Amino acid sequence: MNKLLRRAMTGTLAALGAGTATTLAVRAARFAPPVEEPRSIEPVEVDTDAAVDHLARLIRCKTVSNVDHALEDDAEFEKLIGMLPELYPHVFAACSLTRMDDRALLFRWPGREQGRPAVLMAHYDVVPADEGAWEHDPFGGELIDGVLWGRGALDTKVTMNGILFAANALIAAGFVPTCDVYFAFSGGEEVNGPGAARIVDWLAERSIVPELVLDEGGAVVQNVFPGLERPCGLIGIAEKGFLNVRYGAASNGGHASAPKPHSPVAALAEAVCAIEAHPMPLRISEPVRQMFDVLGRHTTPLYRTIFATIGAFTPVLDQLTRKAGGNLNALLRTTVAFTQMQGSSAYNVIPPTASIVSNIRINPDDTVSGVLAYLRDTIDDSDVTITALDACEPSPVSRTDCEGYRRVARAVGDTWPDCVVSPYVMVQCSDSRHYRDLSDRVYRFSAYDVTADELATIHGDNERIRVESLRRSIEFFTRVLRQC
Repeated sequence: MNKLLRRAMTGTLAALGAGTATTLAVRAARFAPPVEEPRSIEPVEVDTDAAVDHLARLIRCKTVSNVDHALEDDAEFEKLIGMLPELYPHVFAACSLTRMDDRALLFRWPGREQGRPAVLMAHYDVVPADEGAWEHDPFGGELIDGVLWGRGALDTKVTMNGILFAANALIAAGFVPTCDVYFAFSGGEEVNGPGAARIVDWLAERSIVPELVLDEGGAVVQNVFPGLERPCGLIGIAEKGFLNVRYGAASNGGHASAPKPHSPVAALAEAVCAIEAHPMPLRISEPVRQMFDVLGRHTTPLYRTIFATIGAFTPVLDQLTRKAGGNLNALLRTTVAFTQMQGSSAYNVIPPTASIVSNIRINPDDTVSGVLAYLRDTIDDSDVTITALDACEPSPVSRTDCEGYRRVARAVGDTWPDCVVSPYVMVQCSDSRHYRDLSDRVYRFSAYDVTADELATIHGDNERIRVESLRRSIEFFTRVLRQC
């Protein structure tokens, strides 16, 4: 993608003519990164062996959630909850714990003063693991050559451990936050369970408005932004919405030896092709605009020209992302992924009904109703029904001109000093979406540095985390908490 983008942008510059190209070059020269002033970074001491042991013990709890609660093992969830006082005793000595329905856990760490509190989030349920496909036991919590293996090592027991481990050490050292801090953990995030929503309701009923809500999301990554060699610390200031849609078609069925034209499957195939051939418009949402502004200043001269004058290159960017798909395309438009199909139960029977399901991730500048209208107009076939199964509007865009964002950004920059810290839009969904009406300071950052290969293990096989990355997660949460 980067090579195609570079080639296309170079061609566009050449086609603009010398005068216009010179003007763009001047703009690019002014589009420089801010001067990075030297800063003193307070060190954080971490008992790494203990941190690894604690996370390994959490991983060994098979807290696999399922939409069918009968298939869940309640004992494993209770096992994890029951070991928390042993692993983090100072947290339980200083904080109150409120247990709610649907495995919601809310700790309150009282502060010295009245003021807007912080809420740090994680979920302790995990997705299933195909044990036969893993190199090591997915629930063994094995430490091998500096790498801890297991389901939840990244998503997101490392976060739960990082929050509680950091708080436990700070409390033991006598630290008390200025304002209250809440630790909000849900046990059903992977199945869109209501635990996190119950916590939000509890806070709202008490008129508690956070200065900072921090959940999983971006991370410290490298080689993901065109023209930028430095690592990026990406903080989600919004997340895309989602919409699941079923497309259906019906007929009188019949024997496959004498098919009539426009069978249900053919009608649906045409609908799918129409949607894929006409993707939704590219929209540079506010989080992406801010990301281009921050990261673009640190890129090579060609890319700096592009991001300094992005409007001139939007048509080329639109065409390239349409063809290539992937992460950049997902940041710039509402995407439609077809995921499930159902038709006849026999080879030689035309199905009386057939259906296809798509999972749609909605750009912050689009809406559920707008997407449905687009689907109807694009398919333009009265024989194809379009049914919304479930949906969530894109989140509001959180502020970056406030103390809440600055706390997170400072903690990222101090923990990973070589990275460029930037806002972005999260393309996945998280429990933080439930806070949309409670606070305009909701941020999404998974506290680890991760490679592309490691990132691919989330919800996949061989999920694992390097010990060094695990240690830095605790450093990060320590730095966040010191500012609360």
